[in-house]
Amino acid sequence: MFLPDRHLTNLETCINTYDRAGNTHCYTFSDVLKQSHYQSEICPIDRSKRQEYRFIIPDSLRHIRHLVRLPVKNSVSLGILLTTVAYMAFTFHDAIIKILTSSIPVWQILFFRSLTIFLGCLAYGRGKLVRQTITSPIVKPMIARSILLLCAWLSYYSAASRLQLAEVTTLYYAAPVVGTLLAWVILKEEVTPARWLAVGVGFVGVLIACNPVGLTISWPVYLALQAAVLWASAMVLLRKTSLHEKTIVQLTVSNVFFLALTGLAVLYTWQTPDMTQLALLIATGIVAGCAQFALFEGMRQAPVSVLAPFEYSSLVWAFLLGYLIWADIPTHNVVVGAALILSAGLIIIVSERLRRRAGA
Repeated sequence: MFLPDRHLTNLETCINTYDRAGNTHCYTFSDVLKQSHYQSEICPIDRSKRQEYRFIIPDSLRHIRHLVRLPVKNSVSLGILLTTVAYMAFTFHDAIIKILTSSIPVWQILFFRSLTIFLGCLAYGRGKLVRQTITSPIVKPMIARSILLLCAWLSYYSAASRLQLAEVTTLYYAAPVVGTLLAWVILKEEVTPARWLAVGVGFVGVLIACNPVGLTISWPVYLALQAAVLWASAMVLLRKTSLHEKTIVQLTVSNVFFLALTGLAVLYTWQTPDMTQLALLIATGIVAGCAQFALFEGMRQAPVSVLAPFEYSSLVWAFLLGYLIWADIPTHNVVVGAALILSAGLIIIVSERLRRRAGA
């Protein structure tokens, strides 16, 4: 098999293959290299104006030789688009939950959300998805990620009950900064000055938009910062697992965990919904499922440090929905902050395009 030079830049790209019996195998090039005694066989071959490499698949993996397919080159632009769509959908999801929480317990809303997503995944993958999920190597990391998310939500809601909305929002949006730092330390991502600049500009935009005047250190402040760190840690873990498993499997594992957890709480908090509430509950699951799918796929396409600033875009969507649904009029500082948040996204888009052109 011959690989163009660009594929050698990411040996962690996942190859999903199927053997003659229909079983799924997921390998990265680095996995194959570790099992191969022929690492020296990856040698450059001069093909006129482009560089290619000969890649030898060892006998221990001979069942994938005739089926292996080259990974598609990761598209940063696609990752940015998917992530932006994901945070937009999450904002719509939060708006529906805000409407429902006046009459339906939060645990019941989360239960219906996870149930809807799980049933959608099951309808798509059926028995094959069940087998893939049970045998998936990322079950434990995904459960760990779900625990991190649960702790993040509990910390955030506890802080939100004691802080002003502007204060808790500002503190929570430290997550992209923490996520970029963790991606640099844990994932060894190359965080360029432009990426740091985008994260900084976006965070300044949040500060201006939310205007948390008089914020002092207290236990609720600590909880909000803890929520930001836990959320960022979950995103870094998602980046690692997204390279090694299909998105549909990740969705299944994550929502089965939350389904079991919220199901216990629903036994004690159940309130029978009317038809309108039931429709909104199902809509919450559909919107959340689309948002999670877009976020998981976005993480497969681009590094955490590239996508982190686009988390700020959810604040812009929140202000827009507040105006359209509840007639909340944005103040001048909100408009200025939103402009800075959008500028952070433009910094990433322009800088990544310039990097690709320089590397071409």
